[in-house]
Amino acid sequence: MRNNSKQSSNLLKLIILALLGTISLLLFFLNFPLPFLPPYLKIDFSDVPALMASLIFSPLAGVVVVAVKNLLYLAVSGAGDPIGVAANFLAGVMFVGPVSILYHKYKGVKSVVSGLVTGTLIMAVGMSVLNYFVILPAYGWFMGWGEMTMQVKWTAVLAGVLPFNIIKGIIVALLFVPLFIKMHSWIKQQQAKFI
Repeated sequence: MRNNSKQSSNLLKLIILALLGTISLLLFFLNFPLPFLPPYLKIDFSDVPALMASLIFSPLAGVVVVAVKNLLYLAVSGAGDPIGVAANFLAGVMFVGPVSILYHKYKGVKSVVSGLVTGTLIMAVGMSVLNYFVILPAYGWFMGWGEMTMQVKWTAVLAGVLPFNIIKGIIVALLFVPLFIKMHSWIKQQQAKFI
C-alpha cells in the first residue's frame, strides 16, 4: 500500500513539473527587449515556475522545469535555433540552482533573496564566459559568419550579455520576492505533501 502511495506521489510530482514547464513556455513567449541592449536579448519571466518547483521540491525539480520549457520550445519552434535554446537552458540552471540550494539549506525570505542575488551573479558571469568561449563562436559557425574576432566577442559580452543577465536577474527577483512572500505558507504546505 505504501509503495502505491509513493508511486502516485511521484506521478503527481511529474505532472506538476510538466505543468510548470508548460506555464514556463507560455511565459517565455511573453518577452520584451530592453531599448539600450541588442534586440535578440529579451526579458521574460519563464524562470518563475522553475523557481517555484525548485523551492517546493528540490534544485533538480527546477532544472526539470527549465528543461521541459526548452524542449517544448524546440518542438514548437521547429528547432530553428538550438544554440539559443541550449544557452537559455544553461542560464536558467545557473539562475534557479543557487536560489533553491540556499533556500533548502536555510529556509525563509532571506535565503531566497540571497539566492536570487547569487543566482543573478552566477548567471551573469557564467553566461558571459560561456558566450565568449562557446556560444558566440557556435553562433558564428551555425550562421556561417566565420570566426568572430576577440573585439566582437568582448563587445557582445560587455555591451549585451553581461548587463542583460544582471538586469534580467534583478527584474525576475523584484517580481519573485513579493510572490514568494505571499505564497510562502502555500509552498510549505506543498512541501509537506511530498515529504
